[in-house]
Amino acid sequence: MTKKSNIVFIFPDQQRGDVVGYAGNPVVKTPNLDRLARESVTFSRCITNGPVCMPARMSIMSGKHVCEHGTWDNNIDGDPSTPNHVRNIRDAGYRTSLIGKVHLHVRKQGDGHSRDHAYKMHEWGWVDSHELRDIMAYVSAECYFTDFLRERGHLDVFRSYMEIIVRGENQRTLLPWETPPSALPIDEDLDMYTAQKAVEWIEDYSNDKPFYLQVNFPGPHNPFDSPAEVRALYDPEQMPPAILEETSGPISPRVQSSLDGSRLNNMTLSQERLMRAYYYAKVTHIDHGIGMVVDALERQGVLEDTWIIYTSDHGEMLGDHRCRNKGVFYEGALNIPLCIRPPGGYTGWQSRALTDQLDVVETMLDVAGARTLDGAEYRSSLTDKILDGEDASGAQKGKEVVYSEVRLCSMVRNDRFKMSVDSLTREPLDLYDMEEDPSEVRNLVLEPTHKDVRAELLENHLGRLLDKLDQTKVRKYQDTVLADPKRGGWQALVKPPSTSTS
Repeated sequence: MTKKSNIVFIFPDQQRGDVVGYAGNPVVKTPNLDRLARESVTFSRCITNGPVCMPARMSIMSGKHVCEHGTWDNNIDGDPSTPNHVRNIRDAGYRTSLIGKVHLHVRKQGDGHSRDHAYKMHEWGWVDSHELRDIMAYVSAECYFTDFLRERGHLDVFRSYMEIIVRGENQRTLLPWETPPSALPIDEDLDMYTAQKAVEWIEDYSNDKPFYLQVNFPGPHNPFDSPAEVRALYDPEQMPPAILEETSGPISPRVQSSLDGSRLNNMTLSQERLMRAYYYAKVTHIDHGIGMVVDALERQGVLEDTWIIYTSDHGEMLGDHRCRNKGVFYEGALNIPLCIRPPGGYTGWQSRALTDQLDVVETMLDVAGARTLDGAEYRSSLTDKILDGEDASGAQKGKEVVYSEVRLCSMVRNDRFKMSVDSLTREPLDLYDMEEDPSEVRNLVLEPTHKDVRAELLENHLGRLLDKLDQTKVRKYQDTVLADPKRGGWQALVKPPSTSTS
């Protein structure tokens, strides 16, 4: 029996799809990803199924849409008993390993050291786990990374730095262009630590089983604490400009509530460029870590028998529409990179096929020869497309539609149009023509000329998806996260627009 190929799943947090060199970005420096892309198929229209961390990550684990798994936002624990791709890959004969930030369960102050939670990762299906947390937690949390810094005498300096970051973020007094550079040596920050641990795992692996290794970089998620040496590679004046045009047409209360939490209304052009430069530096730094992982595979002689899949959970607005972070259905938050290198690699090419994270899940299950998950009608393996090559008839043909959901809003996108609705009332909120208006500055949701477009997207697509809405999980979300007065209460979020779209 031929041994199955290994799978390395490289997964940074909050990586925009257009901030990689191979996507045509003329400014960003990603030599290692560009090298990987030259032997890969890259997908320029890959959409996250949830533009917030935990919704996206639960979709990737479960192969389900948000309305089915019910993790509508952060701060809702994922259910490890849910069937997931990692457990199925393990059961197909793989050694399953995790290094990095997983963010599938809610960690609270006083939860103890990360090693105390290894059993949770085992419940999800990982045999080996080296779980890390978001960098903001390390003001007080204990983890493998804080052990590492303590051994090197850098923990106190790091925590003093992070106290400034956390205080500024919580009080909204430290804006993204004001973030000081990392207080750690360039090769000792959290992302480089993640890369080094992945390298060590690869170098130490000697099992006869094929392996599934998931490398979850905590960056380039904010804070954009990029090292000063890497920041020096970028001239803020050379940054591609953000989309700063005002949106015409209505902005519903639902959409406005998401925007309000991330608006940068008084941001100047120079500040926006500086923020972008800091983010680009984070991407470049992680690119170095990705190169370390690929080089380790090559040194160990397993690169040519390994599938490498690189994608992210969601994007980052970076000033587009005067927003930071994510949680909205604009392209900056939705579009994510997807680069897949098959064993042996070959001359790379780009596909504009419409795809999403659920297809990534099905691809990994297919590669592993593992059992598929329920809901396969919404997922398509990309392996045939990749192996058949650029000249095959289906190379540029993808899904008819893709979906993304967050905070009781649902979005559908086809080749041309993107529409979002209130998930409970199915009231249309936004409609954009992505061919005529790629910057998304003209909301067509009230235009009589697009009545048929709205009806088709709702009746033939979103309606079918929302028929699967798990009402029990909706109520749980309403009664926990949205009922928290610190979040403003959920009633403000579920108020439908008062305007008619008929």
